[in-house]
Amino acid sequence: MARETKAQDHQPLDERVRAVLELVRPGIRDDGGDVELVSTDGGKVVLRFLGACVTCPSKSMTLRGGIERLLRERIPEIASVDSLN
Repeated sequence: MARETKAQDHQPLDERVRAVLELVRPGIRDDGGDVELVSTDGGKVVLRFLGACVTCPSKSMTLRGGIERLLRERIPEIASVDSLN
């Protein structure tokens, strides 16, 4: 995917993360779940899964193969993405 524009690079990290989460949120909501940003600390992003995602056996795959991959593509300074649950 194309790199974000320079203007977007100057937005706070949490705003850029939330914007990327909005891209994946419709698919997650279609399955009865949701995801929220808990914190950004340096390059570390912490998320919380909600609804059906909490007990979903595919949660790890969604986090690593979907959300983390997209966040790192769009926001290169992200070093890690973790979930509280």
